[in-house]
Amino acid sequence: MTHTVYLYNTEERKKMPFSAEGSTVGMYCCGPTVYNYAHIGNMRTYIFEDVLKRVLRLAGYPVRHVVNITDVGHLTSDADKGDDKMELGAAREGKSVWDIARHYTESFMQHVADLNIDEPDVWPRATEHISEMIDLITALEKKGYTYITSDGVYFDTSKYPAYADFAQLNADEMQEGSRVDMGEKKHKTDFALWKFSPTTTQRAMEWDSPWGVGFPGWHIECSAMSVKYLGQPLDIHCGGIDHVQVHHTNEIAQVEAATGKKYCNTWVHGEFMVMDSGKMSKSKGGFVTLDTLKDAGMNPLAFRLFCFSAHYRSPLTFSMEMVVEADKTLRRLIKAVQKNCRPGAYSEDLSEVMAGFYKAVFDDLNMPKALAWLWTLLRDQKISAEAKEAAVRRAEEVFALDLFSVEEPSCEQVGNVCFMSMEDVPSEEKEEIATLVEDRKAARREKDFARADALRDRLAEKGVVLRDRPDGTVECEQI
Repeated sequence: MTHTVYLYNTEERKKMPFSAEGSTVGMYCCGPTVYNYAHIGNMRTYIFEDVLKRVLRLAGYPVRHVVNITDVGHLTSDADKGDDKMELGAAREGKSVWDIARHYTESFMQHVADLNIDEPDVWPRATEHISEMIDLITALEKKGYTYITSDGVYFDTSKYPAYADFAQLNADEMQEGSRVDMGEKKHKTDFALWKFSPTTTQRAMEWDSPWGVGFPGWHIECSAMSVKYLGQPLDIHCGGIDHVQVHHTNEIAQVEAATGKKYCNTWVHGEFMVMDSGKMSKSKGGFVTLDTLKDAGMNPLAFRLFCFSAHYRSPLTFSMEMVVEADKTLRRLIKAVQKNCRPGAYSEDLSEVMAGFYKAVFDDLNMPKALAWLWTLLRDQKISAEAKEAAVRRAEEVFALDLFSVEEPSCEQVGNVCFMSMEDVPSEEKEEIATLVEDRKAARREKDFARADALRDRLAEKGVVLRDRPDGTVECEQI
């Protein structure tokens, strides 16, 4: 039996119950262009897509997941102008485009592993699917959707009346009065299917085609690879919100014009991660990578947790301070799981315990609410430690935060007080706690047990539990 999952479908501009065409969900996600390191804004998108896949599986859906690797054809401008990003990367580093693709693909795969992102079933590379792209362009040509200019083969958007529907564009306004240099393009929205190689220089990546030596346009790559591995219609297509107006609009036009069939049933898009200066972007420089956080001593999963602090359809502002706080929060979560959960045979129905979690994640992947549920569960004294263990393990199928990893306690000795794993507590607060502990010890020596118990209660109100050691020292730990 499957649970109902509600997702915001970009095409319909509303939240809808998800349904699959067949027994297995076909899910396609736009992958990286491997000319540079993926920045953490990119990785936020892959984390939300990972959560989506995990939630669908939790709901009872088998998922076939495809993420492409763009290693050719992505130009520096969405308007089919500028240089190939792969060629630029090679020139920047004095390496071949193939070495650039290999290096940055390996880096991306490592970041995927670091973030506990479940790998897709297929990682198709654009350079390995040129024949499929040529076949799709040929089909479009036979149906009259293309024209040829001196620099390539273009899709004529005026021949496809539904072109503006997905992004809700005003196509007439876009075609009229454009101040953009269109070159030989007939309409502003027309886009390249195949670009010809320059006659004066030889490109590192180029292929023969029925129209001449060249390379594929960026949009044709995703269309050809997604249909090859998932068929039509796709159940879900994901990506960043910036792909709606151009890339995904063009994907739809290509596939539906060529086949006459619907391309995808549900479109799910994630919002930007922003910095104070605006959207994070490799082209503007100064971007932050996962390695930046790792080099600063942070657990990569702290960034995953940080992404859960906002809904995937809301912008998320990045600051190093906020990720540092997420790193501390992750350590506290792991400690809370260690203290409040206990493995054991638990055969009772978890439905009531899990209800809040299911309500959150099945309602358009509401991870902030799912996190709130987790903290409430761990603090609920009415739920057994065995039930908590079973519930957290179920929720970890989505969270993937390694909550059952062992957090070795640290001890900071201050006089006769040992602060266990309390690095995050301000020194002033530790001094106050140490004073209360010493007052309690004095009360016990004087056999004033009522006062000693009252002091223990004051410490408990601060979330501090005490353990008296045989050597006379006292362990303090924060719940």
